[in-house]
Amino acid sequence: MPSIRFNRNRVRLKRILGIRARLALLAVILVAPLMFERARSLESARSRQIALASEEFSTLVKHSADTQREVIMSVETLLKSSAYIRASAAGIGRSCDMLRASLPLNLPWIRNIMIAGQDGRVQCSTDNNDVGLDVSGRSYFRKAQETRNFVFSDFMLARPEQKPIIMAAYPVSAITGEPSAVMLAAVNLAWMSKIMSNLDGRPGISAVLVDRAGTVLAAPSDQANLVGRSLDSVPLLSAIAETAMSSDHNEGSMSFAAADGSRRGITFTRIADTGSRLIVSIDETRVTAAIDQDIRTAYLQAGFVCLFVLLGALIAAEQLIVKPINLLAATAKRFGLGDWSARATTARLPAEFMPLAKAFNAMAAKLAQRERELVEANDQLTVIASIDMLSGLANRRGFQSRLDFEWIRAQQHGGELSLLMIDVDHFKLFNDTYGHPEGDVCLRQIGETLSEIAASSMGFAGRYGGEEFCLLIPNAGAERALEIGEIVRMAVLDLALPHMTSGHQCVTVSVGVACARPNPSLAPVDLIEAADAALYAAKHRGRNAVVAHGFVQIVEDGTDALRAL
Repeated sequence: MPSIRFNRNRVRLKRILGIRARLALLAVILVAPLMFERARSLESARSRQIALASEEFSTLVKHSADTQREVIMSVETLLKSSAYIRASAAGIGRSCDMLRASLPLNLPWIRNIMIAGQDGRVQCSTDNNDVGLDVSGRSYFRKAQETRNFVFSDFMLARPEQKPIIMAAYPVSAITGEPSAVMLAAVNLAWMSKIMSNLDGRPGISAVLVDRAGTVLAAPSDQANLVGRSLDSVPLLSAIAETAMSSDHNEGSMSFAAADGSRRGITFTRIADTGSRLIVSIDETRVTAAIDQDIRTAYLQAGFVCLFVLLGALIAAEQLIVKPINLLAATAKRFGLGDWSARATTARLPAEFMPLAKAFNAMAAKLAQRERELVEANDQLTVIASIDMLSGLANRRGFQSRLDFEWIRAQQHGGELSLLMIDVDHFKLFNDTYGHPEGDVCLRQIGETLSEIAASSMGFAGRYGGEEFCLLIPNAGAERALEIGEIVRMAVLDLALPHMTSGHQCVTVSVGVACARPNPSLAPVDLIEAADAALYAAKHRGRNAVVAHGFVQIVEDGTDALRAL
């Protein structure tokens, strides 16, 4: 009695501590979202802060870009005015005087203005040191002559003092329509940098003005050392150099991870009428440093709470849930590896797992039975798929598989491999005369004959298709293959199968012989093509013949002859 009561209590206890109760224990982890709520609210605040910072700096970028555009427009306006002066003046001397008088003092970013002749030689300049300079090799000069439009150059060093400048050019031909002088203006990059002073001294901010080649033209005073450097060499901007410079959009923004691990936002805008771009980079990490610390603290607290809950759940679930599942998984793995006798034991499983274990065992038993049936069926299909049911020989698929195998083996051992292609002469006439049933009988008898010859010569016979057969002979040279080919021809003659439409009054065959020593430069198909070519030659020689690839041996009426193909 006590034993029965104990067993009942044990069953009841298993039900109380069943899978539902164990899953309910794991539900304690749901307290984690409460801990993560604060972290999510901080994340939202962080996103808003980044958005506000991006909007602010986007406004600054647009303001700086507009100022840069005004500089460019002032240079373009001045050059066009100078071009009109040059076009209307009577001579170069007069043009120079008017040019010097017209240079405004309120445009300090214009270093000097020059007039270059059609040959590229500076004829006049507001700085006498530039007179005589040859700028014909400069790309901006040639482009201005070709396009007859305003051109803005990339970063360059002024000669002879090697100061960084950018050049603007406007051809007089844009006004006169005829090849003429080109008006040039040197723009002082120091003034371009001063224009960016509103971006100066801001922590986490990098701002540069770059030309179309990616060279820094201007930067705030705290980043003046970047002027003249390639954008690829600026650590915080090299990651977006290609994207920013190759973009077809006039404005754009992007975000990327810098080499130092910080998250940075990029805003860039194209300066009108030039290939230059103003690029501003914001270090999101520095902008949101304080709130990031709060977020890390919140996540740390949530991690500790989750860790304690998980430890309790894992300790309780290890024996109650994980172990039974692992037992079933191990049994399934054994079954998957081919152990068809694997079955799940029910003695050590909780009550809730019993239906699953029983269903698995039933499925395993049925699958094992079906697997055995499938293996037997596959074995039968493999045999059927490789056998020609009419002749009893291997079919073309089976022959190809054997040829590939023998080819690899001969290549490994350096042996020779011979192939005989055998075709029944005038077989269509035989079918037309005696009927297809008799044709099948003829093919069956020839197949039996070839099977016997293959057994005696250690070869492999097959029906290649229709009235064509093949005989593969490993470790046989050309002479041995010719002998076997003659044996095949004579064996078919000895069958004495009547064929009144044949010149021999009986069924004959033509045999093509090919021999090869497999090597990496050859393939099995080459041997087949060679034997097939020899078979064609045998047909061409009058049939009832044995022809080897490269030479032919004809044996008719007891007469032997050797002829070159």
